[in-house]
Amino acid sequence: MARDLRPKCRLCRRAGMKLFLKGVRCVTEKCAIAKRPGPPGMQKRQLSKPSYYALQLREKQKAKNIYGVLERQFRRFFKIADKSKGVTGQILIQELERRMDNVVFRSLFALSRAQARQLVRHGFVFIGGRRVDIPSYLVSEGQVIQLKVNEGVKNLIKENIQLSAKERSIPDWLEVDKQNYKITVRKMPGKEDLTVPIQEQLIVELYSK
Repeated sequence: MARDLRPKCRLCRRAGMKLFLKGVRCVTEKCAIAKRPGPPGMQKRQLSKPSYYALQLREKQKAKNIYGVLERQFRRFFKIADKSKGVTGQILIQELERRMDNVVFRSLFALSRAQARQLVRHGFVFIGGRRVDIPSYLVSEGQVIQLKVNEGVKNLIKENIQLSAKERSIPDWLEVDKQNYKITVRKMPGKEDLTVPIQEQLIVELYSK
């Protein structure tokens, strides 16, 4: 399976914001954004104003990095959004938010989407008694997600919840039972729930060329 092996902290610095790609490091003073908020590379040279195409491309790269998907997957999500009724950009982000690894991350059970992806792949996630080990699985309204974990993973999740609460909150479209490691999808994420700092219109314009 293809993976993005680029240095994660450089991606955050390039985006100019925390993308929560490094787990514990992102919620401590070791975070690269806190230590070196500027973009990576030589800092003394004069940077020219980016073109509009560069802004579009950078926004797409930021979205891919946030959700941890590669180009082929991202393009597939865009095609789904483009064929759906409604605002293409909003539907694109909504589809990405529905990914199982993102749902586990949003529920504060993991410090990063990469860590959430591990929990899913290792078989800890169940829906209706059936194991779901595909991180890209799209959840639906009304589904109840249960994490069945051993004592070691329980302690990890408890620590993750404490650390994550300092930086993030659980979105309204999810209901989380932290004691029983249960997530209920109350509704599909609406426009008011899509708080990811992405200018999705730039992505739509890029793919529409």
